[in-house]
Amino acid sequence: MAVIDRETETALDTVRDRYGRTVHHHAAAAARARRNRVAVDTFATYLAVHAGPLLDAARSAVDGLPPAGHTRAWRDLLDSLAASHTEIARVLGRPAAPGSAAERERHTAVWPHLAVWADYGSIAADLAEQHHQSEPGLTDEERQMWTEMAQAAKRRGALDLIESWYVADGRRITLAYLVEDDDSTVVALAGDPDAAGWEVIGHYAHEYAAGQALPRAVPPGVLRPDAASRFNRPEPAPERPLQELVQEVVEARAAGDVSEALLSATQQGYDAGPMVRLQHVLSAAAEFSYALDTVQGRQIGARLDVLGRQLDFLTREVHDAAEDLGATVAVLPPHRTPTPPRIRPRPALDTTPPAPPRTTAPARRP
Repeated sequence: MAVIDRETETALDTVRDRYGRTVHHHAAAAARARRNRVAVDTFATYLAVHAGPLLDAARSAVDGLPPAGHTRAWRDLLDSLAASHTEIARVLGRPAAPGSAAERERHTAVWPHLAVWADYGSIAADLAEQHHQSEPGLTDEERQMWTEMAQAAKRRGALDLIESWYVADGRRITLAYLVEDDDSTVVALAGDPDAAGWEVIGHYAHEYAAGQALPRAVPPGVLRPDAASRFNRPEPAPERPLQELVQEVVEARAAGDVSEALLSATQQGYDAGPMVRLQHVLSAAAEFSYALDTVQGRQIGARLDVLGRQLDFLTREVHDAAEDLGATVAVLPPHRTPTPPRIRPRPALDTTPPAPPRTTAPARRP
């Protein structure tokens, strides 16, 4: 589906203007119709007969996991995948004439269900392979000793974090290198390494051994559970490229031209300018950082919030300066005369270039 989506977006890019607006609607509709048809064929070929057993295996695995707040959401997601599979199977079971309007209508109607599988089918596959696995046993004395060693290493900057994941019971596991005397050991930490209460639950010779011994990762979460599908995004809003605004300023002759470029950069609303869109990026990044639910995540989220407020102030200042610049009713003075590029004259087409001078070889002496 990722390949199909990329090919479709490439085709849709050819029917949009430079601001992202669709201008060739028939070609866009044809590209989406082809996407729908190829997606239906791909699902029928590779997944249709396996979807039911996959969902059954995923449900069985979830039922065997320890109770946690996210297991209910997983069951709801599996139910949604099952409902979408039913709708897709219904269309596959009653095919219309190839290339007919009825076939295109059915494919259009079933596309949202295909997008559901494209977005969340991998989660079902991950859940189907889950099984409850406790971490390797350390005695209380060993756990305390390794935890104190890791805490001491962290204070002196010798605990290098590698990766982290969540396990079925909701705990966060982090792998790290514990460096001592130019030697390193892979240790597994349970909890937030930047908060109080974390502890070492295992130590290993290398990362592969740790991955084999530790509980496997569960599917990570999403920032906004009700966000639009990656494969079913809304039509993009018109956007002025930042490079175009820079070029408009460079090519401007009057203050009003530069004022318009600055006003475009700070424009609010549906067709927001680059500075406003950057505010949206910072806001979403701050939301993501807070959602990590870690000490560093909250700290970085607070930094991004501050940067967002500073950018909001800067955007309003730029907007005011743009209006003031437009009110000057000024043009550039004539002494700023353009310097045309130096172009060397080329010979006329009907002339023959002179022959290179002949050189006489020195006479050889016997």
